[in-house]
Amino acid sequence: MATVVAQSHFIFGLRTGVRNNLCFVDEQTVVFPGGNSCVCFNTVQRCQRFIPGSENSQGMHALTISANRRYLAVAECGGNATVTVFDLQHEQGRKRKVLTAGDMLVQEFVCVAFSPDSKYLIGQTGGPDGTLVFWLWEKQKVLATVKTGNSVTQVSFSPHDNTRLCVSGSGVFKLLRYSEGALKQSRSAKVEAVNFLCHAWVTEERVIAGTDAGRLLVFESGNLRREIDVATEAAQCDIRPVEMKKITDAGVGEGPRITAILPNSKGFACSLGPGTVCLFEKIEEDGYRRSREIRIPADPCSNELTSAECQEIHTMCISPAEETLAVSTDRGQLYSFSLSSVKLNKEEHFEFLSQSFHSQSITGLSVCIRKPLVATSSLDHSVRIWNYETKLLELYKEFQEEAHSVALHPTGLFILVGFSDKLRLMNLLIDDIRTIKEFTVRCCRECAFSHGGHMFAADNGNVIHLYSVTSFENILNLKGHNGKVRGIEWSLDDTRLVSCGMDGAVYEWNTQTGKRESESVLKSCSYTDVAFSSDCRTMLAVGTDLTLKEIQDCQVLREVPADDVAHTAVAVSHSGRVVFTGTSSGTVRAIKYPLPIQKEWITYQAHCGPVTKMVTTFDDQFLLTVSEDGCLLMWKVIDKEGRGLKSNRQIIHTEEILITKSDLEEKSQNMLELKMRLNELQMENEYQLRLKDMNYKEKMKELSDKFTQQIESLNTMLQAMKAEMDKQAGEHQESCAEATVKHSMELKDLEVSYSQKLIVEYERNQDLQHESQRMQEDYEKQLRAAEESKIQSLEQLTQLSEAKLQEKTQLLGQCQEDAQQQVREFKEMMRQVEEDEESKIHDIQIHYEQKLHTEKETITNLKGETGVMTQKFHSLQRQVDDRCTDIKQLKQERQRLLGLVRSLKSDIEDLKRQMSGHEKTNQDKDQTISSSKKKNQELEKLKFVLDFQFSELKKQTETQQDQINEKKEHIHQLEEQLLLTDKSNTQLTLSVSELGLRLRTRNQEMHKEMLKVKDLETHLQRLKSDLHECVSFIQDPRKLKESVQTIYARYVPLTDEVKRSSADKDVQRTVGRDHQEKTVNGLRTRLARSAEEHERAYVKIMREKGTLITEINELRKELHMARTQLRDQTAQLAALNRSDRFL
Repeated sequence: MATVVAQSHFIFGLRTGVRNNLCFVDEQTVVFPGGNSCVCFNTVQRCQRFIPGSENSQGMHALTISANRRYLAVAECGGNATVTVFDLQHEQGRKRKVLTAGDMLVQEFVCVAFSPDSKYLIGQTGGPDGTLVFWLWEKQKVLATVKTGNSVTQVSFSPHDNTRLCVSGSGVFKLLRYSEGALKQSRSAKVEAVNFLCHAWVTEERVIAGTDAGRLLVFESGNLRREIDVATEAAQCDIRPVEMKKITDAGVGEGPRITAILPNSKGFACSLGPGTVCLFEKIEEDGYRRSREIRIPADPCSNELTSAECQEIHTMCISPAEETLAVSTDRGQLYSFSLSSVKLNKEEHFEFLSQSFHSQSITGLSVCIRKPLVATSSLDHSVRIWNYETKLLELYKEFQEEAHSVALHPTGLFILVGFSDKLRLMNLLIDDIRTIKEFTVRCCRECAFSHGGHMFAADNGNVIHLYSVTSFENILNLKGHNGKVRGIEWSLDDTRLVSCGMDGAVYEWNTQTGKRESESVLKSCSYTDVAFSSDCRTMLAVGTDLTLKEIQDCQVLREVPADDVAHTAVAVSHSGRVVFTGTSSGTVRAIKYPLPIQKEWITYQAHCGPVTKMVTTFDDQFLLTVSEDGCLLMWKVIDKEGRGLKSNRQIIHTEEILITKSDLEEKSQNMLELKMRLNELQMENEYQLRLKDMNYKEKMKELSDKFTQQIESLNTMLQAMKAEMDKQAGEHQESCAEATVKHSMELKDLEVSYSQKLIVEYERNQDLQHESQRMQEDYEKQLRAAEESKIQSLEQLTQLSEAKLQEKTQLLGQCQEDAQQQVREFKEMMRQVEEDEESKIHDIQIHYEQKLHTEKETITNLKGETGVMTQKFHSLQRQVDDRCTDIKQLKQERQRLLGLVRSLKSDIEDLKRQMSGHEKTNQDKDQTISSSKKKNQELEKLKFVLDFQFSELKKQTETQQDQINEKKEHIHQLEEQLLLTDKSNTQLTLSVSELGLRLRTRNQEMHKEMLKVKDLETHLQRLKSDLHECVSFIQDPRKLKESVQTIYARYVPLTDEVKRSSADKDVQRTVGRDHQEKTVNGLRTRLARSAEEHERAYVKIMREKGTLITEINELRKELHMARTQLRDQTAQLAALNRSDRFL
């Protein structure tokens, strides 16, 4: 085993998702889950004690602490969920008991709770069948279980009764009582539509529950009594009555979610919405007053104004003396508030219990040489600087983007952070992180400064860039990886750099030339981290192949296989004695170096998620690990004797810090102003003190005079009271003497009266004893007589029963013999019937051979007819296609015809399938006929008996043949009708073509008329232009007359001829148009009639086809009946043959 071990030292982070994840052990110590352990944190001494989880644990789900603050119960999930009880008074948190749900297989426990005397424990299981388990935990005994459903989120004991429990959740609120070894439900209200998030016992009978709609409901003895209105901010909260029948959130506005309720001696505290806790004090028997409101303050280092204030409070706890209130949030933060502080301001705020933690997965980790600092980056957009010696958060800042990688400069004064859009080099100032230079390196997942601090390396996908820190120039680009780079580390002399990637390659680069010095490629493995050994001669790499490899000169020297858990990170101590690896399950392993051949390591429970990064400090005193659970865990590296490792390096930590000149000037100016303000305040305070002294002296004089007067008056009153007391003492003695004499007389009288009463009672007691003895003797005599009568009746009954048994046994024997005889007779009858049936079947098969032959002939005829029908169908389809190309107006009718054709096709296919089925049946029957011919010789004797039956069957087949002939004739008639419809269709096509020709001629005539109209329009335009010219001669009558005459001579005779010709043509057009319209209407009526006749013919065909199918089915049924009759007759024949044989 390794001689070097790691010891958990300190953790920065809170594990979320654990029910009741914060508890007070005492006034200074709290317990919370961190990683895969429970942490006991002393807030004054700032030290931590770890209680590790189980080895096979898959995570914690709930915590609870006992009422005496001694025991801690931890619910863990795994193959079978367990609840482990630890003793907190033991230094190492000794494990007391491990509880299970008995015979049930449970995946998880959602919540657990101790009884007020810490003897009992309850746990609610998860899954669809949620069960409440009740333990006597010290004996590991399950006392009772009850199913409560899968929506329960909290369980609790009554603080005054071990046997009373409360269960709440979504649509669940029940009060249970443990009695007679079972958990029984008491009376409760109907709450199916209410989602209860929390509850708390306030008194012995009263429970206050909070809902997701912001309602505080008060239950007493399981019944809803009232609702506390949390919306009002007045001093007195409204208490509203609520209906008792059924509670729902319908009609209630969405208020702040109440996620936690904590009772205390004065009242209770509840989380009222994001980042707010309200304290309620009890003022009456049923009333509560809101006394204080405490909020989570805004984060000054956050870019989002409301991110810290919007945290939802999950758990609240109060110290035993009720001086400190602590809360945990959904973002993994711990806050505290001192309840003993005086309320000075209207707004009161929480403070961090320790410091601010990461709330999401930590992606980067880095340490420096000259300072005890650790830098981490996270997906919560923050970069934080921790001091691993003082265990404090030195500096942090939130950005707009997610931080994927981080690297500290060896001096601790600069930091390199990789964001999704760029890589930034920043200064670490006294109270801020400021950017110096931005580099265009996107999604930088890995970055590292050289040990000298003069260069840094950063990856960009599968390329590694080397930059100068002084000039910010890109010195080299290292190309060679085919996948993303997952690990980068510099050698001690900064001349070499090793990298690993998801492509399964480990490369060693020369940082001066940019060339590869060695390489190791294993494509089946995706490497996650790589590191140099302490002497930088070999490289250690881990990946997805579950091994730790030591590589030198392009060869794998050693491989250390892991179990079933992959290594995700690796770190080597600078002393070279140990190698640390982190796994995907969150554990840390210490392996001695040189690497062993066998599986030898020490495993430590560390995180509850995969370890993302790990590094050792340069003095080998601490190991630092981070994980996807958002926790930073510090390990102290020691040897087995508990001493720290000796380092060859002498590292001196410096204390210098960076600050800008403007900040320094501003701070000095602020200091001067504060000093001046301080002097002014001192002067004012001195003056105020003098005034107060004078006022106090005057008040002292007044009070002293007043008290002296009161003392004198009290002295006089005391003397008067003494005299009165002496007088009352004498009177008291006299009254006491008289009372003693009177009392003695009364005692004597009572003694005499009671002695007489005792004598009377003694005599009465003697008489009663004699009477009881007499009654006892009578009772014994009656008992003896009853026993004798009972014995006689028993003997009689036994004799009767024995006689009946004998009779019944005889009857049973006879019945069994009769039954055996009947069974034999039945078997013989069955054998004879079977033989007769076989002979009849053979005869009927011979008869039906002829019938099958006739059916084959009919099938061949049907095939020919179907061929004719298909040919006709093709011709019809061609005619329809031709008609569609010519006439666009008959598209709808064509679609109908196509539908009919498709239906005919489907019918033809059905007929083909039937024919194929008939052929298969014929083949089967041929085989049976061949087998039956062999039996013909044996069945010739029975031929004469079956002739009569054959004649009857022939008559039936003749009637069926007549029906078939009738159907054939009907089919021929249908074919003739189809031919007639084809002829009518051809006539319709001819008429349609004639109409098309007429339409074309009409269109030509219309075109000619349009040309004539255009000519007339041109004449009109010319006439208008001539008239326009004529108007210009309106002042010259002669010219005007000449121009008018010329116009008249030019246009008048032409217009007359046009009118005559147009009138004649109009007459011709009207006559032709009327004739064409008449012919078109006639053709349309013919078309409609032919279409109707066509449709009627097709409808008739389809109906007749349906009737044919039904008749064929009936014939099949008759054939089946005939076959069954034949079988029956063969069976009868066989029986007759057997009877003849017996005769």
